[in-house]
Amino acid sequence: MMSKTHALTVGRWLLLSSLLALLSACASIRGPGPQGQKLDPWESWNRKVFAFNDSLDEHVLRPVATVYSDLVPAPIRQSVDNFFNNIGDAWSAINLMLQGRPRASVEQGMRFVFNSTLGFAGFIDISTEIGLERKSEDMGKTFGRWGTGTGAYIVWPFFGPSSVRDTLAMPFDWAASPALLFHDGNSKLGIFSLKTINARANFLRASSMLEGIALDKYTFYRDAYLQRRGSFSDDEEFEVLVPETTPAEKSSPQAGP
Repeated sequence: MMSKTHALTVGRWLLLSSLLALLSACASIRGPGPQGQKLDPWESWNRKVFAFNDSLDEHVLRPVATVYSDLVPAPIRQSVDNFFNNIGDAWSAINLMLQGRPRASVEQGMRFVFNSTLGFAGFIDISTEIGLERKSEDMGKTFGRWGTGTGAYIVWPFFGPSSVRDTLAMPFDWAASPALLFHDGNSKLGIFSLKTINARANFLRASSMLEGIALDKYTFYRDAYLQRRGSFSDDEEFEVLVPETTPAEKSSPQAGP
């Protein structure tokens, strides 16, 4: 019979092989742009889902977040943010390594170690104070690193804005969620709810300002999401390793300079 250690080793190799195969397959997904693909081909459906999410936020999430904000002091809310961000740093370190950026990966790994130990499980962010800045990465950005286009815009019930590329990355990012560290369903729900409500509470003032300046909230959120997820200009080290245009497309008369 296969030993437990051997089985785990085989499982890791199978997982890595599957991830590499998915990266290769995803490289063919194109983002909106001069190739003629529409930015938002499912706009009619997306608007309906957006309206549902917006109504849910107005009648449930925002009132709960408002009460939470009134009861929980800002320093504690910040500590909760730090805790979840610390978990995210570990996932960022993994993604940076998958992106072929070992130096940045080591830095994020050091952030996680320092904050997890000296920062009391991440509730205190001491790494930023000593010059280790956060580089938030996820599997969607890793797919983008290897040439996967953003793809069409999608709005999911409860989960909000996404894209074809980021939807494919969701299962991997969920696997790194702190809620999945628990086997008990109530604990998972509690951790997920705390993260959601705490994040919404910190966004109360900004969302109130947005209500007054955005003529079309759907368009505002869509454009902001696609600009943030489709551009890596804020990351000097980022470089797409698989070109998104083929030589034939580059030589096409319709292609820009």
